[in-house]
Amino acid sequence: MCGISGILFKNGKHPDLSMTTGEALTEMMHCLLHRGPDSDGWAMYREPLADALRLRFFVSPEKAEAEKDIARIKAALAKHKAKILEEGTLGITYGVVVKYKGDVKTFARAIEDAARLVSLGTSLDIVKDVGQPHPLGYLYRTGEFDGTHAIGHTRLATETGVHPETTHPFWATGFADVCVVHNGQVTNYWVMRRRLERQGMRFHTENDTELISVYLAYRMDRGATLEEALRGSLDDLDGTYTYLVATKDSIGYAKDKLAAKPLVIYEDEHMVAVASEEVALNRLFPGRSLRTWEPAPLTFGLWSLETSAAARTGTEG
Repeated sequence: MCGISGILFKNGKHPDLSMTTGEALTEMMHCLLHRGPDSDGWAMYREPLADALRLRFFVSPEKAEAEKDIARIKAALAKHKAKILEEGTLGITYGVVVKYKGDVKTFARAIEDAARLVSLGTSLDIVKDVGQPHPLGYLYRTGEFDGTHAIGHTRLATETGVHPETTHPFWATGFADVCVVHNGQVTNYWVMRRRLERQGMRFHTENDTELISVYLAYRMDRGATLEEALRGSLDDLDGTYTYLVATKDSIGYAKDKLAAKPLVIYEDEHMVAVASEEVALNRLFPGRSLRTWEPAPLTFGLWSLETSAAARTGTEG
């Protein structure tokens, strides 16, 4: 099943919402726990950095091994002339902010050869692990996050095992600030993966959510807008799926023609919130009746910070 959720604030925080962005998303994810008790992840978008990148890596849960992992990461960063400005560990991850001005794709691939990279971007920071929203939220301090937008996932493992590496969200390998959470199954996974690999794209798991993220980033890297990439995915991806994609300034969704995987949307002048079930949206404003809607089959939608988060929705073709 799995549960997906997301929040985007249009003009600062909602005056009636007493929670931080991280607290709100964690509460939404907790409400969807019955859909996916195996693992959880948060993709959080902070203020964009200038001439710098945020990177997060998996490291060993064992202290001595983690120290070796971190030493190897630091050596790889130094080799590629990325100067560490900030660093710290959270759970089984090591996060850094580095000063870097070169080609991001080349840099990302070189670093991935030396370490298990979770996310990379000027804004994006992903934390994910095996477990459930409240204890993991405490461990990874998600409640301290109060940025403009974020997406989250509660996972029921079906196609791949229960590991931190197979937990959503999935960063689009090699592309800054693009990630996806997904509920469903892409049935032409191997066909699409081979097509993308022939174009030089990399994959680190056999999870179809990683495929969606790489597909969208690949399309945008070749000149498509996010809106065009969303529309194209409805043609190119087979299966039953609903997914959310986030970039440094937007959140979008796409829903296949069978519409078997739910998505409920709430929007007002201050924010948009999306989730697999309405109960998650109700957690934001307890006791209040919310006007929500569910997208039609074979549709996509996009909210962008640059356009005051005005929703644009459409159908395939």
